[in-house]
Amino acid sequence: MKLLTFIENGQQKLGVKTEQGVVHITAALQKVPAAAGQSVAQTIHEVIDGGATAVEGLQSYVSQALSAAGADSGYVLNESDLILGPCVTHPNKIICVGLNYRKHAEETGAAIPQYPILFNKFNNTLTGHGADVPLPVKVSSKVDYEAELVIVIGKKAKYVSKEDALSHVFGYCNVNDLSARDLQLRTQQWLLGKSCDGFSPLGPYLVTADEVGNPNDLGIRCIVNGEVRQNSNTSDMIFHCDEIVSYISQHMTLVPGDVILTGTPEGVVLGLPEAQQVYLKDGDVVTIEIDKLGSLTNRLVDEEKLAK
Repeated sequence: MKLLTFIENGQQKLGVKTEQGVVHITAALQKVPAAAGQSVAQTIHEVIDGGATAVEGLQSYVSQALSAAGADSGYVLNESDLILGPCVTHPNKIICVGLNYRKHAEETGAAIPQYPILFNKFNNTLTGHGADVPLPVKVSSKVDYEAELVIVIGKKAKYVSKEDALSHVFGYCNVNDLSARDLQLRTQQWLLGKSCDGFSPLGPYLVTADEVGNPNDLGIRCIVNGEVRQNSNTSDMIFHCDEIVSYISQHMTLVPGDVILTGTPEGVVLGLPEAQQVYLKDGDVVTIEIDKLGSLTNRLVDEEKLAK
């Protein structure tokens, strides 16, 4: 199932992507009541928290609502008409893995890590597909793109084994882990360059794990103004998704809705020879594509223009 969040009258609403269109769950429930005893989640976190039971209930209800929908139902919407928000709206934790693709580590001249390199971002970085992302021109001139696969935790995880780790995953999505390289490399801690406003566009969909299958066999791409800059596969990860979830769970408790950014492949601006490095500028359009997860597109805009 493909889940999304869209903005309606300033509020975040849950949608389910189907072949007929996006089912607006709250609006559908007003016209097609759920069956007696049937519980239907109405926010993305209610679905994640409810796990398999919530997913099954939502799938059943969507089928019911589509069967009852007429041409002017009012709750089956055109996706192109929607303003999307981040597909996970309020994660408890945003955990990131650095230098996790072998060829990316090689292009930056970094040693292959012996353990996952972890850092974090904050909720201020979250935004949705189609949103303009502010370029922090007052403090940075070296903003870079990073196509990444995101793991979304669906079940509490503490001290889980590698073999059991993926059973704790709800689903996956795209992210652009935007990075202000001059801020990131100013000190040994990377957080500052990773946590500017809007630096984690997330989406467009949260796709349930059953639809994705093996998360380490997915093509991953970044396209800037129509030019493919990154073109790899998640199989190039140094630490695969099961290893990442297991490793993090040895040190902290993962809870439903936590998101883990799993690293970026080769092809970032930072990995180019210095004379060829052209960082993102006002008006650039960046698309992140991962097999089975759709395309996430955002435009970079000078923050001073957005403030006007």
